Amino acid sequence: MASGHEPTGGGPAWFDDAKLGIFVHWGLFAVPAWAPVPPPGVTMPDIVKRTPGELGARLPYAEWYANALRIPGSPTARHHAEVYGEAPYASFREPFERTVERWDPEPWADLFAAAGARYVVLVTKHHDGYLLWPSRTPNPHAPGWHSERDVVGALAAAVRARGMRFGTYYSGGLDWTWQPLPIRELLDGLAGVPRDPAYARYVDAHYRELIERYEPSVLWNDIGAPPGFDLAALVDDYLQAVPDGTLNDRWVVPPAWAARPTVRRALNAIVRAVLPRLPKTGEVRGHPLGRYRSTEYMWPADTTGHKWEATRGIGTAFGYNQAEPDDRLIDPATLVHDFIDIVAKNGNLLLNVGPDGQGRIVEREAARLRVLGDWLAVNGEAIYGTRPWTKAATTSIEGTPVRFTQRGDDLYALLLATPAGGVVTIPELRTHAGASVRLLGHGPVEAVATDRGLEVRWPAGVPDAPAHVLRLQQPNVE
Repeated sequence: MASGHEPTGGGPAWFDDAKLGIFVHWGLFAVPAWAPVPPPGVTMPDIVKRTPGELGARLPYAEWYANALRIPGSPTARHHAEVYGEAPYASFREPFERTVERWDPEPWADLFAAAGARYVVLVTKHHDGYLLWPSRTPNPHAPGWHSERDVVGALAAAVRARGMRFGTYYSGGLDWTWQPLPIRELLDGLAGVPRDPAYARYVDAHYRELIERYEPSVLWNDIGAPPGFDLAALVDDYLQAVPDGTLNDRWVVPPAWAARPTVRRALNAIVRAVLPRLPKTGEVRGHPLGRYRSTEYMWPADTTGHKWEATRGIGTAFGYNQAEPDDRLIDPATLVHDFIDIVAKNGNLLLNVGPDGQGRIVEREAARLRVLGDWLAVNGEAIYGTRPWTKAATTSIEGTPVRFTQRGDDLYALLLATPAGGVVTIPELRTHAGASVRLLGHGPVEAVATDRGLEVRWPAGVPDAPAHVLRLQQPNVE
């Protein structure tokens, strides 16, 4: 068996070992905290496929409020007119900055540590261009468009004080203070990337400032990069400053045709016709200089040979959406199951929280983080520092879904339900009589190798849980 600490994707071992990160989307959009809510059971990939022509107007991402507000007749524009009248998006700055002045990062960091996270990635600039640190590189189109308080530095210190790593998200592709073109359809996002050479210099200056000030363990870029941006030079300098740093793959520069409205309109028409009929895919290859691939609300169907990270909100938005009912948030048991499935297939989960306009992580999101943390407190050895096994998934003879991880000579079988009967038989496993089989959180269990697989006698009195873990020590596994 492979060592549990050899990186599988060309990046640092710590990232491969970490498995769980927390994403934080907090900004001016937390003040209105509103986006249209999709019907029950409709996921983000479904929305992209079903409504490609109305994506910008109906996107359930509350952090995209400023974009939807610029689309006449959109649900967000109607909501804004009813609640805020003709007030511009910039009017949310004053109440947000009042909150920032009294905001305490310590409760956030406590919660992230209790959830079992090993790293935290903060949105330092989203697409609205507002910075969460007092940059020395000013915005020429929106003077003073940044927080006077150093939110980035304050959270970085709190996170690191609890033994977690800290990373920075930065929207390198979109900045609506530079390019206010409303994004209505899928390919409009490519046209939204500013092509002004000054913007490439602006992005580069901000990234270098983030590296110099905060030495982030992760550089998380979004929506590509502007033409003329020298990623290779930035990566070289970044890894000199942070040798065990890593970065995602969302750095691709949009093609030149994206800036031509007639071409873009024609291609958007093709997308509207074709996309609903295409199968969903779990991942898309990004920039080759990225050290891992990043996916959103979906992930690969099976184990990959490269490292990847799946990101999602606890609900259907990343920024806090007060309009979203509790029953649209991910079920706690499903969250545990999805996390296990991601890890078994060589991924990390970057789970987002969206603090509200008062700087609070609302209870319904915090509760799900605590469920994940409680489960990891018992079963974390089957997650942290593990690597994929020769097979990611199976189903027991009795019908229980099973996932696998390994570390060194220990193999973990993670059961995604509490077995209903007194026996669980895992068909892929054969073990010699001297192998030790232990149920984490309980103790040794009786296991017998049979022609059908490894038959485990399920002990009485084991409390129900989202998932259970069997550890096979030094097994002879075929």
